[in-house]
Amino acid sequence: MNTSTLLRRTLLSLATTSVLMGGHAPTALAQTVADKTVLRISSPAVPDDWHGKMWDVLKASLNKSAPNAYDVQINLNGSLFKQGTEPAAMARGNLELASISAFDIAKLVPEFSIFTAGYVIRDPKHQQKVFNGPIGDELFKLASEKMDVTILATVYLGTRELNLRDTRKVNTPADLKGVKLRMPGSKEWLFLGDSLGATATPLAFGEVYMGLKTGTIDAQDNPLPTVRAAKFYEVTQQIVLTHHLVDSLFIAVSNKMWNSLSAPEQKHLKAAAQAAAKFNNDNRIQEEAQILDFFKKQGLKVVTPDQAAFRKAVQASYDKSEMAQNWPQGLMDRINATK
Repeated sequence: MNTSTLLRRTLLSLATTSVLMGGHAPTALAQTVADKTVLRISSPAVPDDWHGKMWDVLKASLNKSAPNAYDVQINLNGSLFKQGTEPAAMARGNLELASISAFDIAKLVPEFSIFTAGYVIRDPKHQQKVFNGPIGDELFKLASEKMDVTILATVYLGTRELNLRDTRKVNTPADLKGVKLRMPGSKEWLFLGDSLGATATPLAFGEVYMGLKTGTIDAQDNPLPTVRAAKFYEVTQQIVLTHHLVDSLFIAVSNKMWNSLSAPEQKHLKAAAQAAAKFNNDNRIQEEAQILDFFKKQGLKVVTPDQAAFRKAVQASYDKSEMAQNWPQGLMDRINATK
């Protein structure tokens, strides 16, 4: 007997029992369904991006380790909460899980703003070693205390590059003067955009495609797999390989949910989050190694600027900023020394 047939017969049996017992069996069934722990997930990711697909991995992992224990509800495209508003929703108890950025965390944990600076994390391996070691432990503890969220895994979002609506000569930051570069709307994101030499322009992710198409913005920055998944290549003509930020997302759960779970349940959820992160990271790294050929076939011009000039300009901007005053003494040296 297959699972579908068994389920139909079980439901029929319960319905028959309900008639004989005055309707009590369906109530028992409803209680069984209701007893599942609801995990609402909010993400701005589009379905075709790896950090959208990774939530299916988390859900499958939980279903395997804890069958019938969770009702995992995945909401992509910012359909439940807009990008950047997820931490507040988790703190209020209106959301259980989300992928939050270093920029989201830095709003309430100023020490974390070091990871919003350009040219700090060198590559994906360096990223994982930093966040899976003592530095990550210390800063994640601060996030838990100040934001009421527990970080479960570090996700490699990709290395951010510039993507221009029109072709132009770009070799140094001076060549971006006057370019309206879309950035998310926090001061940390906008500072990074300005430090690259452009005019940082806040715009929600869901509005970027139309903004590029209509000329509301001249450029956007994202990892190249995101450019492909969101189809920005349809409305742009040039990619500039600045490599200005090795970007991170952090799978986080509200402390309200986390503290309600038993130790085995916490173990299952953390393992599921780490499986999701690994799925994303492995696929994103592989895709990045092959993706430039795709853009060239779409007719986009791909250029490599003077990355040393960009690095020097960006780091000089941060050295003089108020943001750098929030960085714990010696933290940059510790990050640089992590191998």
